[in-house]
Amino acid sequence: MAEILVSGLLNVETSAKVRGFPINYYPIDYAFFGVNTAPGGVGFNLASALKRLGSTVTLCGLIADDFGGRYVSSELEKRGISADAVSCTLAETPSSVVLYDESGRRQVYCDLKDIQEWTYEFDPALVDRAEIIAATNINFSRPLLKLAKSAGKKVATDVHVLSDIEDGYNREFMDAADILFLSHEGIRGDRRAFIFALESRYKNEIIVLGMGAEGALMYLRDENRFIEMPAFRTDAAVNTVGAGDALFAAFLNFYGKGFAPVEALERAQMFAALKIRVSGAARGFSTEAEIEGALKNAKR
Repeated sequence: MAEILVSGLLNVETSAKVRGFPINYYPIDYAFFGVNTAPGGVGFNLASALKRLGSTVTLCGLIADDFGGRYVSSELEKRGISADAVSCTLAETPSSVVLYDESGRRQVYCDLKDIQEWTYEFDPALVDRAEIIAATNINFSRPLLKLAKSAGKKVATDVHVLSDIEDGYNREFMDAADILFLSHEGIRGDRRAFIFALESRYKNEIIVLGMGAEGALMYLRDENRFIEMPAFRTDAAVNTVGAGDALFAAFLNFYGKGFAPVEALERAQMFAALKIRVSGAARGFSTEAEIEGALKNAKR
C-alpha cells in the first residue's frame, strides 16, 4: 500500500441551497436544512477521502489560530487524520461559500485570506516516506515539487479549470506532474487535442480529464492511447462540489495499491458518483467495499 503525502488548502466551507441559477434578488429565503458549514478545502477533501478508502495519508497545510483553524483541526482528529504537519501561521483560516441548486450545479466563492503569501517548510523525511506526492496547486506547495522530483517520487496534481497549456500559475505544477488531473470546463475546442498538447509539452505519464456527467477521458503516455469512460448512472446528484477532488483522491488510492490506470479510474468514477449524492465537499465518501459492491450492478 502506497503512502500518500497531500499538500493542499484547508478551509471552512458553507454550502447554501438556492432555487436556481441565475439567482433572482429577494431579501430572504428559508432553505430548511439547506445551509451547512463544515471544514473543507482541496487538502482536507483529499486527505479525508484517502483515509476513508484505507490509504496511509500525511497532510501538510496552513491554518490560523482562530475558530476556523480549531474547527478544521478538531475535524481532522475525528477522522483519524494527523494534524502534526499542519502549520498554524496564517492571519485567518481561509473560507468559502458554495451555492448549489437541485440539479447539482454549483457556484463557489473562495476567500483564501493571506495563504498565497506564505511558504511552508516541508520535512524531507515526510517526502522520503511517501510514495506518491499529491501536490495541489496552491502556492505553498511549490517547494514540494522540487523536493519530490529530487527524491524520485511520483508527483500527482490537479490544476482544476485550465484553458491554456502555458498557464503561468499552473505551469510549474504541470511540469512536475507524473499524474495530471484537470476539468473539461475551461477547454474550448477539441478535448483530445488539448490533452495531447499537454502531454507533448509536459511529458505527463497519465492525464485525466474530468468531464462531469459525461464521464472522464484518460491519456496513457506509455501506450499512446486515449480511454473514454462514460459516467456511471446513479441516484440524482445533490451537490457536485468536491466531485473532482473525490475522483482524484480515489484514483490515487487505487493506483497506489497496484491497480492498472483503467481499473483505478473506473473505481474513482464510482467513488465520485456515490459522493455527489450528499451535499458537502468532504462528505459522502464510500469505502472500497462499498465501491466494489456498487460496481457489480453499475450502469453507464
